[in-house]
Amino acid sequence: MTKFLTAPHPIRSVLIANRGEIACRIIATCRRLGMRSVAVYSEADAGARHVRLADVAHGIGPAPASQSYLNIEVIIAAARATGADAIHPGYGFLSENPDFVTAVEEADLIFVGPSSEAVERMGSKITARRIAEDAGVPVVPGFDEPGASDADFAAAAKRIGYPVLVKASAGGGGRGMRRAARPDDLVAALDGARAEAATAFGDATVFIEKLIEDSRHIEVQVFGDGKGGALHFHDRDCSIQRNHQKVIEEAPAPNLPDAVRKALLAHATGLAAAIRYAGAGTVEFVMGAQEAAPYFLEMNTRLQVEHPVTEMICGVDLVEWQLRQAAGLPLSLAQEQIVPRGHAIEVRLNAERPEAGFMPDLGRVTGLQTPDTLRFDSGIDAGDTVGSHYDSMLAKLISFGADRDAARQRLIAGIDATAITGIGTNLGFLRDCLIAPAFAEGRATTGFLGETFPDGWCPDPDTLLRLRGHAALAAIAGSDDPQTRTDGFRVGGRTAPGRAPLHVADDYGSADLCLRLGPEPSVAADGRVVPLTTSPTYVVRDGAQVRAAGHGLALTLTARALAGARMDARKDIAAQGAIPAPLTGLVTDVRVAVGDRVARGDTLIIMEAMKLIHTLAAPFDGTVGKLTATVGDTVAARTVLIEIEEQS
Repeated sequence: MTKFLTAPHPIRSVLIANRGEIACRIIATCRRLGMRSVAVYSEADAGARHVRLADVAHGIGPAPASQSYLNIEVIIAAARATGADAIHPGYGFLSENPDFVTAVEEADLIFVGPSSEAVERMGSKITARRIAEDAGVPVVPGFDEPGASDADFAAAAKRIGYPVLVKASAGGGGRGMRRAARPDDLVAALDGARAEAATAFGDATVFIEKLIEDSRHIEVQVFGDGKGGALHFHDRDCSIQRNHQKVIEEAPAPNLPDAVRKALLAHATGLAAAIRYAGAGTVEFVMGAQEAAPYFLEMNTRLQVEHPVTEMICGVDLVEWQLRQAAGLPLSLAQEQIVPRGHAIEVRLNAERPEAGFMPDLGRVTGLQTPDTLRFDSGIDAGDTVGSHYDSMLAKLISFGADRDAARQRLIAGIDATAITGIGTNLGFLRDCLIAPAFAEGRATTGFLGETFPDGWCPDPDTLLRLRGHAALAAIAGSDDPQTRTDGFRVGGRTAPGRAPLHVADDYGSADLCLRLGPEPSVAADGRVVPLTTSPTYVVRDGAQVRAAGHGLALTLTARALAGARMDARKDIAAQGAIPAPLTGLVTDVRVAVGDRVARGDTLIIMEAMKLIHTLAAPFDGTVGKLTATVGDTVAARTVLIEIEEQS
């Protein structure tokens, strides 16, 4: 801590202008360095993990980010009120907002990051392209003339060659991007990208680039001293993406020719030096999977979500490096001292249901168990509630190994040993990505998910059946005397094992199954028999429910005697007409009224939550019998919004 107190710009206390796992990550480094950490929180985050971890916590307003985490004035006021010396923006929110950097500087506070000029220049993708070209860095063929008309774009697209990608000049995160495969698609792509960019970033400026299909996304972690010097911490591969959002990241990039790697590192440091960049940044490149010509894509003027994989192979703490640079201390290593060792892989753990089109999920985390073999950067603890106001990423799991396959196998084993119950997550989907041949062989591209899961992802049937079997076994084991209960279970001897025909319902739907008990217990369903010799990671009985997790899957199960379930089949069908809100959110459109006749699949209600649109559709042909939702309502998850009566 002494070096920070005697630095040109002393830092004793750091306010983290963020939330979730990145706020917790920054707090950990502050604590190790002996710095006082200050958390800020919205009303929705009053009990959040980053608030509990920080030395000081300060409320900054209502749940909507525009009134709290994106409110520059209240962030600056919080820093003054808590006596912070510096503000670390994390990533997302205000981290790449030049007005925020300027406000911090004008308040005589230290911004932990680059200058407002660098943030502004590189925040415009059009300006960044031109800076890269001037620095001798190859850019994707494109067209970015200011004030261009649709006709100008059409002529440029014809010259570049379809398909093209329309991109917003401002912002990021995959927003304001549209694909145009042929000339007839271009006008709609331009209009859609402009509209989304204007809403998301307040800037409707767009440009076009040649769409390099079946591509790899490679990026370089750079660190500038602000005086024209720049280091790199080697490269990462972030090719596996969904809707332009990264899913898996690793370092170093696999199967990359030495000449290409050398060129990438030189281009990235050359660009950072050209703009006299200060602090941590990432220069992103795209290249065809079968090519050896990388093109500059963009520069992110902040810490990246995937920075842990770089830390693991380079043996550094990039947050500490950021704090050192902000305090005016010199870079502590020379380039030749930054030698990568081993391999690291990171997966992003989200509260979502991949089997349901990656719909975000909400609720209380009832159980959380992670292995010591992985680095777990988390924004949640058991007992925390995942709400609808912010994005769905909860945590990151990071593995390290002597080589790539060792890191991959360790991550798979770590996912198998991880249990999160109470909310849906993408753990099972991530596990299946890691075992897919294209990933195992290091040849994944941006087309990986479509090629690996052409019909969408669903859990492995045997893995799901096994987990259901263990949960069902726990359910009936906790019941009353087996001789008197009605769930179909009967005690048998060695020659007559017990059998329990059951109907189960859980997060993945419902199923009829039969537990076969005895020396070699198993569970049967749909003509398949799966042994119950492999134990799940987590099984907890809670009243009539059982929560279980294993091999990336998690569920909350209830079990009923099969005979009774069949007798209630008509009741179940009626219950299917009661349509609940899938998550807490805002009702934005109601398209039916009581008495309307609807057909199966018709859109009934549209909701917005976690930055996404959710459509509630009719489960069968019928009539609207009851409607409780109106436009503008904020409704809680599982609230029944509409009831459909089946046609007789």
